[in-house]
Amino acid sequence: MAAPSGGVNCEEFAEFQLREAHASRDRVIKNCIAQTSSVVKRLREEREKNLDDLTLLKQLRKEQTKLKWMQSELNVEEVVNDRSWKVFNERCRIHFKPPKNE
Repeated sequence: MAAPSGGVNCEEFAEFQLREAHASRDRVIKNCIAQTSSVVKRLREEREKNLDDLTLLKQLRKEQTKLKWMQSELNVEEVVNDRSWKVFNERCRIHFKPPKNE
């Protein structure tokens, strides 16, 4: 992500501060969800093979909880993104109109 020039205008702010920052956080959260999902899948398979292992069950529940938290974090990020764009549009609408893909 390139930094905007010294004097930040609305277009630079939209491009560098909002769009790229939100995209970056979205990628990171989705990557964490994918990694945790694969761990949960592996633990479920191990659990099916060994139903008596309570440590494995505990670890599975812990990873499932982590996965739910990450999924809800993705929902929070969507709300933050929507509100950020709303405030941006209210403040900068006379100076810059961003493309409709936000």
